[in-house]
Amino acid sequence: MASSVHEHLIAQGAEAGRQGRKMARIHVVGTADTKGEELAYLSERIAAAGGEPVRVDLGIRAATVPVDVTASEVASHGPEGTAAALASGDRGQAVAAMTAAFAAYARQLSGCDGIIGIGGGGGTAIITAGMRELPLGLPKIMVSTLASGDTAPYVGVSDVVMMPSVTDMAGLNGISRIVLHNAAQAIVGMARNPPPRASARPALGLTMFGVTTPCVTRIVELLKADYDCLVFHATGTGGRTMEKLADSGLLAGILDITTTEICDLLFGGVLPAGEDRLDVVARTGLPYVGSVGALDMINFWAPETVPEKWRARLLYRHNPNVTLMRTTAGECAEIGEWIARKLNRCQGPVRFLIPEKGVSALDIEGGAFRDAEADAALFSALEANLVTTGNRRLVRLPLHINDPAFADAAVSTFREIAP
Repeated sequence: MASSVHEHLIAQGAEAGRQGRKMARIHVVGTADTKGEELAYLSERIAAAGGEPVRVDLGIRAATVPVDVTASEVASHGPEGTAAALASGDRGQAVAAMTAAFAAYARQLSGCDGIIGIGGGGGTAIITAGMRELPLGLPKIMVSTLASGDTAPYVGVSDVVMMPSVTDMAGLNGISRIVLHNAAQAIVGMARNPPPRASARPALGLTMFGVTTPCVTRIVELLKADYDCLVFHATGTGGRTMEKLADSGLLAGILDITTTEICDLLFGGVLPAGEDRLDVVARTGLPYVGSVGALDMINFWAPETVPEKWRARLLYRHNPNVTLMRTTAGECAEIGEWIARKLNRCQGPVRFLIPEKGVSALDIEGGAFRDAEADAALFSALEANLVTTGNRRLVRLPLHINDPAFADAAVSTFREIAP
């Protein structure tokens, strides 16, 4: 069975490295041609806090301060043509080339207890691309001029901590010294104080929405004695994070009860899955129990953000900031076909459960989204398109998704296929 997430992170070398050294080894990353003064000061503050700074240069011109890893060394990890792109004088090409190179450099990084970066727009893009390649749990701080805006492109599904620089990085000043000092204290504190050792229970990925909470909560209760149950909010990011963990070998199985992100992917909602949703199940062969949780809804923000063409549709105000739109029979049929095509590629143990009496807390007798015709279209499309085998099965249950008996069935099904 797969090891726990915590044990995997320790195996990456973070805690083991600290046990062999008195000081936490911190990679300090930036462009030493334009941010040399800040890079040197941050390294000094890390050393004063008890860390061992390793200065990594990502600049395209000569460094203005001493570094431990040169830009040319980082660039050597990039694809063919990296050197030419860096020498071209075109800033866009140079940033793209160094981004790819630093991501490749990070993938082979060892002996690192933490990483901290400083940068503006270009530096933030380059450095966080590398940070996203590093294991979850390894301390990562990005001090950036962009940290107070939309950080999603930089953080992705990683655990990068974005810290606002407050002032621009154009030489040290009274504010930047305070920010960089605090950043140094934070990264050294993280690196020198690893989390307590967790149990060795194998980890499971589960998906949940508010409207499937009773089901998933019961599943967790029934499995938590034997598994470390990692529940992901099915908001697009949640599904991608779960699947990244699965791809990284950190999960022993998946109970994908809430596949609602697929609705938003196919029909323009604001919480979409990626086009590769479910592909990880085929790649890894992990034991998989899936269901149709919240496939009755497409998510939008406040009511005025719903596209004009859909304003006459059945809408439900979930809260002041979230508006739900009921999927139609035609859309449900398309969703069912899409899921079936994905699951047909899976050779590992797959069970897909259909709750015939409703797929969410709103899709229940008397509920705002109760639509037996739409549900029937979804279920029929799954049944018609899923190619069943001894290892891949569709199971219809005369239950609502939030009935305790449905959660019990999901647990017993998973235990049957788990190694």
